[in-house]
Amino acid sequence: MVKKHVILSFFVLFIIPSCQSPRKWETSTLLFFDTVCELNLHCSPSLFTSAKEEVKRTFTEIENLFSPGLQAISSPLAMSLYRRALDVYHASDGYFDITVAPLSNIWGFRNGSHRVPSLDEIHAALNHIGMDRIEVKNGELSLDPGMELDWGGIAKGFGIDLASQTLIRMGVEDGFINAGGDLYCWGTNPEKKSWKVGIKHPRQKGFLGVLLLSQIGLATTGDYQRYFIKEGQRYHHVFNPKSGYPSKGKQSVTVIGPETLLCDALSTALFVSPQPKDILLKFPEYGAVLVESNGETTLLGRSFSFQSFD
Repeated sequence: MVKKHVILSFFVLFIIPSCQSPRKWETSTLLFFDTVCELNLHCSPSLFTSAKEEVKRTFTEIENLFSPGLQAISSPLAMSLYRRALDVYHASDGYFDITVAPLSNIWGFRNGSHRVPSLDEIHAALNHIGMDRIEVKNGELSLDPGMELDWGGIAKGFGIDLASQTLIRMGVEDGFINAGGDLYCWGTNPEKKSWKVGIKHPRQKGFLGVLLLSQIGLATTGDYQRYFIKEGQRYHHVFNPKSGYPSKGKQSVTVIGPETLLCDALSTALFVSPQPKDILLKFPEYGAVLVESNGETTLLGRSFSFQSFD
């Protein structure tokens, strides 16, 4: 999957703020994963200092291991994430695939020189795509020549899970970590209520709707995050690993559930797959808000509180 580079003005979603007491709530912003990461934690100043350093340490480790172009094929952390990615690959019939980096390269999303490649280029790239081509030998991943891994559709969620669970063990009872739209929130907000999370409208300014959440992760994949227009056609960065072209049929998919890691991967899988409902049936603890290509909104999976603004 292509790493979701999101700048502040293109956040997939925003935490909708409420009144915060400067005596109890501590906030900070960090720059990781080529996006702004926001911390909002209910704790003492001294604990917040330690918590922030722990988030920095975790995000740095994930960023170093899973940056685009790095294979990260032998560390225990990489092997753990590979197994989770493989689970979603099989559950989604291959629509979630961390080997799509060759497609990002030929479409120019890696270096910013966007272009529509030829059919020959696409067919050549497809020869190097498919997680079933990866072998595990002596605890390491073995890739065929021409293959390249892109962890962007799952690594950020993994980092958020590791960081948030560490902060909870440290004694932070309420808070959220929001890394460019992938987030985990727990406890209650400063008003002692569930967190309000707004989903960005994929075609208009403002929000599509609001979710009420706690003790849960969330991630969004959309065709408006990284794209270019060529002869009136929108080409975005989320590729169908079977066709070699940007996926069609949806404007955005937001997934909520216990692990941000799976929300991250599933949001891509559901965005790409023509049968998202079938995938989500295999993950009963997860739900999704889909915006179809015609702008219609569909809710799938587990029940959750969603207030639409349409």
